[in-house]
Amino acid sequence: MTTYGYFGPRGTFSQAALASYLESVDTTTKLDESKPFSTVPAVLDAVLAGEVDYGMVPIENSVEGGVSATLDALNARDSLFIRAEVLVPITFVLAVRPGTSLADVRAVGSHSHAWPQVRGWMAANAPDAAYVPTLSTAAAAEALGSSAEVPYDAAVCARMAADTFGLDVLAEHIGDNAAAVTRFVLVSGPGRLPEATGADKTTIMLFQHDDHSGGLLELLEQLAARGINMTRLESRPTGAAMGDYCFSIDFEGHVDDARVAETLMSLHRVAARVRFFGSYPRADRRAASVVPSASDTSFANARAWLDDLRQ
Repeated sequence: MTTYGYFGPRGTFSQAALASYLESVDTTTKLDESKPFSTVPAVLDAVLAGEVDYGMVPIENSVEGGVSATLDALNARDSLFIRAEVLVPITFVLAVRPGTSLADVRAVGSHSHAWPQVRGWMAANAPDAAYVPTLSTAAAAEALGSSAEVPYDAAVCARMAADTFGLDVLAEHIGDNAAAVTRFVLVSGPGRLPEATGADKTTIMLFQHDDHSGGLLELLEQLAARGINMTRLESRPTGAAMGDYCFSIDFEGHVDDARVAETLMSLHRVAARVRFFGSYPRADRRAASVVPSASDTSFANARAWLDDLRQ
């Protein structure tokens, strides 16, 4: 039986992402058979240890950008690959213990990525409420729903979490951006990559030999010269020294595409290190935008021409 883990606890957006994935791809596994983990590193370690076959973790938010905990945890662990992505619309509620009114709210618990997305609503409706960071939005709801004392009176979380842990909802749709979406990725250990679909995405991490003028440009030129369209670019500190950064990149295409294969080989030549995290189908199923000169046919014709010259 295929086993799954997710960044929990129950009721979190990661569980919603896994539910969406199972509904569309793996209809043989039930959501309640999956296992929640308290942190993203714990999910990834469970995958590496074989405790679960796959792990669902957040990697990017349309408002706050990349999820640094996931990017750094992936980078720190070898032999992990992204197999799929899921997009989840993010809708927040303000949840409280039964009997609590908005006037009673002096502090609010939530995840550090969620709080900036509701800051405007909170400033308008509970301006004196302090923010208390929690491991996840669902963790805030779980603690509030227990009998334990917690340093906050309300939780910003998903409606699923409020219902799961027996909380009342004081307000719905409190996000400042109604179009907010979080991107989740399904991670596994080594194995055959998903087949190319024509609507794929590839994720890598690039490391420079040294910090010098034009260093990043030199790396990005390898993509641009082969018609590769990036969908995300973020710098992350390597931890080796102040100012030492690596670059996390998503771009359109699959490693089986000629333009992507040529790009990866070129990056391997000019970069100090290339971490390949996988090629997988895009969640929105949007086909890659490929100019004629970057098509597989163009690369094949160029290869045939070169072979003729050599003969």
